[in-house]
Amino acid sequence: MPVPRNVIEQIKQIIPPLNGTLHKGQSGRVGVLGGAMDYTGAPFFAAMSALRLGADLSHVICAPTAAQAIKSYSPDLIVHPILKEGAPQDKVKKELDSLLSRLHVLVLGPGLGREDYMQNYAKVALNLARSKAMFLVLDADALWMIGQDLRAVLTPNVVEFKRLSEQAGVDTSVPADGRAAEVSKRLGGVVVLQKGPKDLIAIDTTGEAASLEESGIRHVLDEESEKVKEVIEVDVEGGLKRCGGQGDVLSGTVGAMLAWGKCYEDGAFGDKSIAASRIPILAAVGGSMVTRTSSKRAFHVEGRGLVTQDMIPYLAKAFAENFGEDLQAGERGRL
Repeated sequence: MPVPRNVIEQIKQIIPPLNGTLHKGQSGRVGVLGGAMDYTGAPFFAAMSALRLGADLSHVICAPTAAQAIKSYSPDLIVHPILKEGAPQDKVKKELDSLLSRLHVLVLGPGLGREDYMQNYAKVALNLARSKAMFLVLDADALWMIGQDLRAVLTPNVVEFKRLSEQAGVDTSVPADGRAAEVSKRLGGVVVLQKGPKDLIAIDTTGEAASLEESGIRHVLDEESEKVKEVIEVDVEGGLKRCGGQGDVLSGTVGAMLAWGKCYEDGAFGDKSIAASRIPILAAVGGSMVTRTSSKRAFHVEGRGLVTQDMIPYLAKAFAENFGEDLQAGERGRL
């Protein structure tokens, strides 16, 4: 089923204009927390994908053991090697608090790993981000940290979704196409992007667990209007090879769109007709569409040999294919 036209038009509203009216940073500042000794590619893929989609600045918050490798991949990323094992937690928390205050979205999970010290730092960062009403993307080893948050997008793969469903207590009798919405409901209305042959993106804020106050969503005149259940199927064609790391690209594209949504919410552009609570599902749909299209384009060139880094150069063209050349090139971007 094609993505509804009205959803695509709403996504376009949260995309920053390329007309010279915005200054650096007003098209999104993204943070990716992850990267330790064994994992350097995943945070790079997420952070670089956010940049290539159009975010202004992309930061990687990592362990010192990963920093040099990540820095060597690209000079465009801003790398903060502050997650040192054994460092005083108060010191790291202070540095994280200062850094997150400059960002619009935090992507947690790519390259995080399961070492205790990285998991603990991730939890500290998550709590700080929530206190600042930041948008969040949670993937991989960060999926299990989620609480009630209408500003969060979860991006589980098939195995992770099964575990997430079991953890949330979703009965196996629930139809397969309804489980993502049920997970969302039980987890307080988070957006669930269930990856698969067709991505299913669901939100259900009708349950008692959903809380506008907990999510930092204020100035809502009619709280009942915020109680919604919506499932969107993204059937945009993807590549025939699902390479390791594609989920990191997805985390980055969703993160970039959430950062745009935060700039929109803060009044950098647009008319604020899109509610803040709707931005996560729009970002999830948009990120899914672009990632699947870039996978398709890269697969047409590389075939069976496709690797994750082949996808990133196609993100701009994938964006234009889904949302229009005018939005990609800007008012004066084409010769």
